[in-house]
Amino acid sequence: MSKYKLLAGLAMSLMAVSSVLAAVTPQEAERLKTDLTPVGAERAGNKDGTIPAWDGGMKQRPRREGELFPDDLFPGEKPLFSITAQNMAQYADKLAEGTKDLLQKYPGYRLDIYPTHRTSSLPQYYYDNTFKNATTAKLAPDNQSVQGAFGGVMFPIPKNGWEVIWNHVLRPMPPSWKYGASNLVGSSDGKLNLASRFDNNHESPGNYPGMTLEKWNGDFGYTRFTTTEPSFKSGESVLVRDNLFSGRQGWQYVTGQRRVRRAPTVAYDTPDFVASGANYFDEAVGYWGMPDRYEWTLVGKQELYVPYNDTKFLASKPADGFVPYFANPDKVRWELHRVWVVDAVLAPGKRHAVPKRRFYIDEDTWGTLIMDGFDAEGKLWRESQIMSLPVPEVPILMTEATLVYNLQAGGFSFVQDYAGEYFTTSGPRPESFYTSDSLGAEGVR
Repeated sequence: MSKYKLLAGLAMSLMAVSSVLAAVTPQEAERLKTDLTPVGAERAGNKDGTIPAWDGGMKQRPRREGELFPDDLFPGEKPLFSITAQNMAQYADKLAEGTKDLLQKYPGYRLDIYPTHRTSSLPQYYYDNTFKNATTAKLAPDNQSVQGAFGGVMFPIPKNGWEVIWNHVLRPMPPSWKYGASNLVGSSDGKLNLASRFDNNHESPGNYPGMTLEKWNGDFGYTRFTTTEPSFKSGESVLVRDNLFSGRQGWQYVTGQRRVRRAPTVAYDTPDFVASGANYFDEAVGYWGMPDRYEWTLVGKQELYVPYNDTKFLASKPADGFVPYFANPDKVRWELHRVWVVDAVLAPGKRHAVPKRRFYIDEDTWGTLIMDGFDAEGKLWRESQIMSLPVPEVPILMTEATLVYNLQAGGFSFVQDYAGEYFTTSGPRPESFYTSDSLGAEGVR
């Protein structure tokens, strides 16, 4: 009995130490007002000047009439240079493995490197919440949730991989937004096809102005989208509610059956039926879901060439935005940014089609910018590239639209093509809109 008591006591002690280490001291938190930005990025530029100091990011302003996104953030700016298969060796230390593979695999694929602009910014209340979170946020003993924090970056001065991935999952988002978009699929023979067109509504209850930790119930994302094309899918709807403590709940309205059914598979490595199964559900936005199927290890921080400030690409019609096999290099803007590098390896007793992943997470937005996925034999299989989108009326730099390349079979999926559509941050809708009863009632009508 004494042996078990000793082990139990040791376990409790380790849990207590882990919880203590999860939050930073008030002295460390003061760095968010000095050498770190209000969300924990390095305020200074890099030594050679290729990454500038953060100066506050974009300024808040209303979007101009007819403007989907700010379509020319930096008028007249030209690429500094291009990276191709022929010269990639000299930039290898700043390229993800999947990016190198694309350069080698496809003649004509290249990265146009532009001057770096740190456009990320947030409303002041996000910064205020982040400063509080720094000294109060703690990982739960099993790492599967976050305690004592809300409405800002959870761990602006992270100590481990779990804290970094939770920063991504709970990253700052607009309190409410809605948009129209399409999912496109590029086949291995170079053809581009429409998988679906849909209208999406999203709420981030934890980010509502005036929300408090005492009032927040852990709901951090409501998503409800309705397919309008192709015609045989028109009217199909999916509803997802994400909660920090209870995980994900999902429902689907099926037009042929005229009923709502639970959709627990809208998560993890289920093929994304909205994109014709060309990507997994959790590959959207870099990683869409809870982190419980992996063990997360913080590798470190590095400078990396990543897609950034890509309004030109996001505003391009598919015929202009893509060429056979990949996104049109003339439209995609790449910049040098600092990223957190986190490895995800399958947790004991769990399963996933992609057993190992490496995430490159932006220091300024806490959004994933690139993800490399490896198969069960450790071979490079997939690369996700997430396009950053400035929304000046919030202001916020969102990381949402996602290109998922299948590096073994060829082809890609593009989740959330906004070209020719609408995007607004007006709202919010009432919570009742994000219920299964509401989903069914609207479907029947």
